[in-house]
Amino acid sequence: MAIKSLSIRIDEEMLNKLHYVADYEGRSANSQILVLIRDCIKEFEKENGPIFENNKSNN
Repeated sequence: MAIKSLSIRIDEEMLNKLHYVADYEGRSANSQILVLIRDCIKEFEKENGPIFENNKSNN
């Protein structure tokens, strides 16, 4: 699976809090975001069924 980049805009306070949580968990901010995204997808699929690659609505 290829690794893609994603840029986001985030306010300074939220970014500082993200870094705090990531440090607390022993992760980089990037790794923390990946954990949160995986958890979100897992919960979505639990409630709505699996998402398949060919179900893409946006790249």
